[in-house]
Amino acid sequence: MTTAPESQSSLRLLRTAARRVKKGAKRLHAGFALVYFRLKNLVAHGPATGSAPVVVSMTTYGDRINTVTVALESIARGRVRPQRLLLWLQSPEQFETRPESLRRLERRGLEILLTSNYGPHTKYYPYVQSQERHTAPMVTSDDDVVYPRDWLARLVAANRRHPEAISGHWISIMGVAGDRVADYATWARARDTAARPANFAPGVSGVIYPPAMLEELKRRGDGFLSVCPGADDIWLHWVALRAGIAVRQVGTVPHHFPIIPGSQGQALVKTNVGENRNDHLIRGLYSAEDVAALGNNAASHQLI
Repeated sequence: MTTAPESQSSLRLLRTAARRVKKGAKRLHAGFALVYFRLKNLVAHGPATGSAPVVVSMTTYGDRINTVTVALESIARGRVRPQRLLLWLQSPEQFETRPESLRRLERRGLEILLTSNYGPHTKYYPYVQSQERHTAPMVTSDDDVVYPRDWLARLVAANRRHPEAISGHWISIMGVAGDRVADYATWARARDTAARPANFAPGVSGVIYPPAMLEELKRRGDGFLSVCPGADDIWLHWVALRAGIAVRQVGTVPHHFPIIPGSQGQALVKTNVGENRNDHLIRGLYSAEDVAALGNNAASHQLI
């Protein structure tokens, strides 16, 4: 007869095995996507942009300029495509010598723009400052992710249901430990679509920001440079919290999409998460009033 401890141990082993299988499947999918989208880039002639009334903004740097085409092509093959697809480069040399794969995407509608180096904030800040007045939502995307075909369609649909809210595919719930924010590694994943002050939207899986948030970011300018220059997600959550802008998850399951093989040599997650830099930055930015607001986790109604 199996005892309770033995049963629990077996269950843990099964869960571990399931996670490994899932990760293996993701790596296999990403490897296939790397080949597929590079080939697609060579032969595709259709537009990379479309009619969805949103702007998709991305940045890349360093060696990732050689793989960013995969992320962009995954967006360009979507069921819904944005009116504008922007790629911000921070190096004049890379701008002038950008690979032919990116030039092919430019001919299909991609806009490649040169800007100052704002670190990870470059994915949104130059666009935010470039507009006299914001009337359309902006979607942030990462340069090291393979996005599924319905990625943008689901973000746009969430924005239509809740046009004043920030919506993301992957939401964490910031924990509170006494009078401070709990360690980043202990935060739970959202398993619903409710709005909470503590909902935190990592940009890796894609986030859609309403015009009101873009206006607030524009008003605050480059204040992030002095408090969290290497952590855009923290600044974006803090600004939303201060502005009272709701954050929601698109669906009831958080999604972290496959990472492009060979793109992680310079990943910020190694320092921001692996070296606990996020915790240091959060404790320096969030006031006692902010922490108190995070504890007010009364959720709004859920999306169906």
